[in-house]
This record gives sequence, structure tokens and C-alpha cells, in this order.
Amino acid sequence: MAEAIKIDELDIEFKEEVLDKVPDGNFDLCLTCGTCTGGCPASEQFDMDPRKLIRMLNLGMDEQVKKSHWIWVCSMCARCLFACPMNVNIPKLIYNIRRAVPREKRPRGILGSCDQHIRTGSAMGAAKEDFEFTVLDVAEEIREEQEGFEDLEVTVDRVGANMVLNQNSREPVTEPEEMGPLWKILHKVGADWTYPSVMWAGENYCMFLADDEGWKYIIEEFALHVDNNLKSPLVVNTE
Repeated sequence: MAEAIKIDELDIEFKEEVLDKVPDGNFDLCLTCGTCTGGCPASEQFDMDPRKLIRMLNLGMDEQVKKSHWIWVCSMCARCLFACPMNVNIPKLIYNIRRAVPREKRPRGILGSCDQHIRTGSAMGAAKEDFEFTVLDVAEEIREEQEGFEDLEVTVDRVGANMVLNQNSREPVTEPEEMGPLWKILHKVGADWTYPSVMWAGENYCMFLADDEGWKYIIEEFALHVDNNLKSPLVVNTE
């Protein structure tokens, strides 16, 4: 039999701390209807789901919430928020729970990817010179070997392109041939696009790490490059 929760041994300090940072959290309005859990792709991982997390927060189970591995499984996709009849902002809750964990104790994989992105411009740690070489090399192979794409144009840092396209950083490093299909679509529709060489990766692990400064740095460097150097009006993020 499950052990009963002793209410007199609990407090709600963490709940109050989170609500102070997320005024629209609305956690007390939760109806425990389960709508959030029904659409959650991370539900039941580590014996947790969004509804259970909210109940634990409301009951003052601070330490159990902070120690749960589930807070790192949630992708913050916001399906729960869009479905919730009471507009309980679970994604913001998750983000602030992550921020409460000391940075050095956050998952090593996400932490490393965040730091790699800040240092090199991609979560995989690929230098921009290697990225450009791989992109141009794969494009040349397509032009030489695939009929109908002899004039395929793939560029990096082409000034004045109508659209700047981000790229998942894993593909150039581990599956470079997987970049080709998107290029072909863009070619067939006559899109005027280019890759950036600064913060060229589309994913942002600093966001998932709840590293505000890292997240901000990546976005600012990317935006400055697009606006000031490439002077392109549109950005399409593949992630």
C-alpha cells in the first residue's frame, strides 16, 4: 500500500517562489481533470506526468519535485498549456524548476551541448569552417550525381538572401547526406536562401538547460549576424 502523505510535514515555499516568477501560473486553479496528461508525450516517464507534478507542487512536496528526473524529460512543447481549461502554465513551471537546480548538477548532456553552442556556434561543437566545408562539399556531390539538380545553389553567408535557414547541427556532423532533401525542395520552389556561419545550429540546448544568459547570447549573436551582416528579412528555423 502506498504511504500516506502527511500534510503537516509539508510546506509550500517552493510553490510560492515559483509563483513569484510565474504570476500566470494558476496552479491553485488545477481541476485535476487530466487533460494535460492525456496529450503529454512525456507522460508516465519516471512515474510522473503533468497533473501529478501540479498536485505535488500544491501539496508542498518541494524536494520530491526538485529531485524528479521528469523535469528534464519534458520538452516544454506547451501542449498541456494549450489544452488546459484553467490555463495552468506548466511549461513555465518546468523552466523555473530547472533554474532552481544548480547549473553544475543539471544533466551533463544538455549542459555540454549548451556550452558547445556558446563556444562554437553549434551544439555538436563543429567549427563554422567545418560546417561550411561540409555543406559545400555535399552540395557539389548532388550537382554532379543527381539529375535535375545540376544548378543547385547552396551558400553560406550570402549577403542579401531573402531567407536565412538554420540547420540541426547533428546532420552536418553525423548524417551530412540528410541535408540534401530540404535543399532540393527549396531549389524546386525557387527559394532565395542561405545558411549563416554564426550560431548556425537551429537547436538551442541552453533553453532546455534553463540557462537564461546562454540562451540570450546565442539568439543575440545570431540575430546581429543576420541583421547587420547578411541583411536578410526572413529567418526559418528548422527546429
